[in-house]
Amino acid sequence: MQATKDMTIQSVIEMSEGTAPILMSSGMHCLGCAMAHGETIEQACSVHGVDADDLVDKINQYLLGQ
Repeated sequence: MQATKDMTIQSVIEMSEGTAPILMSSGMHCLGCAMAHGETIEQACSVHGVDADDLVDKINQYLLGQ
């Protein structure tokens, strides 16, 4: 399974907890907050000034290497 920009942060973490460090290194330090359950990767990236496509690529590279 691959991550997409329209997935919630929580669903990406549920795919693999190993994605959490990738998200945190991109500036998303509040992975346990309520917003993580309903906010998409694209929405979170917009708020944090992160390129969503780049982040999804990093996540998917990690998932492929598991």
